[in-house]
Amino acid sequence: MRLLRTLTGVAGLALMGVGASLLLDVREVTGVLAWLAGAVVLHDALIAPVVLLVGMVLVKGGVRGGVRGGVRGPVRGALTVAGALTMVALPVLLRPGPRANSSVLPLDYVHNWVLAMVAVAVVTAVVLAVRRFRHRNPGTTTGPAPKEADPV
Repeated sequence: MRLLRTLTGVAGLALMGVGASLLLDVREVTGVLAWLAGAVVLHDALIAPVVLLVGMVLVKGGVRGGVRGGVRGPVRGALTVAGALTMVALPVLLRPGPRANSSVLPLDYVHNWVLAMVAVAVVTAVVLAVRRFRHRNPGTTTGPAPKEADPV
């Protein structure tokens, strides 16, 4: 697990480096800064409260007094990722009508956004299934086997 976290962190730092290098080519930085400020406001005003509210409902409300705690983390993570993807995709998703130049936004962005949301849901379902499997079968851990006691 530690290796996976380290690799994820290294990949994140590498992608941040790519993003920072791309910022060097931007001529009008104020537009980028306004977009980033809007992203922070949207996250703090909409995405984070919705994620926290859903997590609270999953634990305290819902069917039979709430669901087990192992569901809350993955669902909150999925909602955070889905919210961030939606926030990034909003400019092209909300762009009305056909474009004068078809090469400006050539892809079907609504379709691709839906595919991304399905991918988030599938990954979340797999994580929940693995957790449920491990919970039902505690002997199937991926860690080292327990040591046997030495006979005296």
